[in-house]
Amino acid sequence: MPIYAYKCESCGHAKDVLQKISDAPLTECPACGAATFSKQLTAAGFQLKGSGWYATDFKGGSGGTAAAATGTAAASSTDSKPAETASAAPAAACGGSCACH
Repeated sequence: MPIYAYKCESCGHAKDVLQKISDAPLTECPACGAATFSKQLTAAGFQLKGSGWYATDFKGGSGGTAAAATGTAAASSTDSKPAETASAAPAAACGGSCACH
């Protein structure tokens, strides 16, 4: 569920509210009771980084296309650093029969 920022036009009271997308917007200020409580426009909760990946996706991990894109970039670079390898040991919860390795 998203968190919406609200502010009262009358008294200036501000509050963050956890609501479903389908919920009706709040209109009554909990501090003064005026019907001037409205949603505020806020910044998005994610950052874009690089060529189409979010800054929080696959950070330092390996898997799927993120590893392939990193491997391609590493193969095309001219420095002589060895590529990092991921651990091949299966996680306790998956038993080694999943696609996470």
